[in-house]
Amino acid sequence: MSEIVGEWPRKTRELQNHHMDSTLWDDFPFRDDDVIVGTYAKTGTTWTQQIVGQLILQGDAQIAMTELSPWWDMRFIPPEAREALHAQAHRRVIKTHLPADALVMSPKAKYLYVARDGRDVVWSLHNHHSNHTEEAFQVFNETPGRVGPTLPRADPDIRRYFMTWLETDGTPYWSFWENIASWWALRHHPNVRLVHFAKLKADLAGEMREIADFLEIEIPEDRWPQAVEHCTFDYMKAHAERYAPGAGMFWEGGADTFIHKGNNGRWKDVLTPAESLAYERMARERLGEDCARWLMTGEDA
Repeated sequence: MSEIVGEWPRKTRELQNHHMDSTLWDDFPFRDDDVIVGTYAKTGTTWTQQIVGQLILQGDAQIAMTELSPWWDMRFIPPEAREALHAQAHRRVIKTHLPADALVMSPKAKYLYVARDGRDVVWSLHNHHSNHTEEAFQVFNETPGRVGPTLPRADPDIRRYFMTWLETDGTPYWSFWENIASWWALRHHPNVRLVHFAKLKADLAGEMREIADFLEIEIPEDRWPQAVEHCTFDYMKAHAERYAPGAGMFWEGGADTFIHKGNNGRWKDVLTPAESLAYERMARERLGEDCARWLMTGEDA
């Protein structure tokens, strides 16, 4: 968990694997109004980036957030993408999948951490992983600098894939419980706000207004309808090439595969009651009752 220096958390470890390198944040030149979108993965990351982009750019239909908002700790981002972020004149949005204690954080920035029930995460992650192209595996596994094991092909059996992920805490990616717990611990910091996928699904416009208030962004009322519309699943699915990294080149089926279903609860028809309860029991053990309840429902953050 993050240690506190004065009133602000500091980085206490590195996290490096086939996707990420936490050292890439070590010399990041923060600006006073930077927005950092953090998640474990497949929890509404791209959705939240789009929301923030629509708020900052006042409902602009033409923005492509994958170009404007890079995943900074992804170890193989080309240098020109990093340079483009430095050159942006408007308020910046940057993505991270790091746990908070492996992230260099700044009191200058504002942080949105987006979470989702782990069962829903895995159902989305399985689609994501199963549809990677050969080129994607080459990039993940053969780009120089990889630390640790390669990313294997996905197990085609989604129940077995889920149970492996649960029993080994995130294999073949990174720890789910550490990621959630590290950000939950920062929920009372004034420049950290927790966001939940289920609440975005239930009331997109209301959640967007709360995010706008947190980020201190004002949008004229006549711009709100288009800003909200541009953040709906149907709109993002119809324009998926704007939102998928590399316009979808890392997935069979392209961007349409990356922006997949956006639904919760698909696991209910696959997991047995015992398997589902095993997940809930582990959530309480690893996170505590309050955090586990929030992760499952979005309530009481």
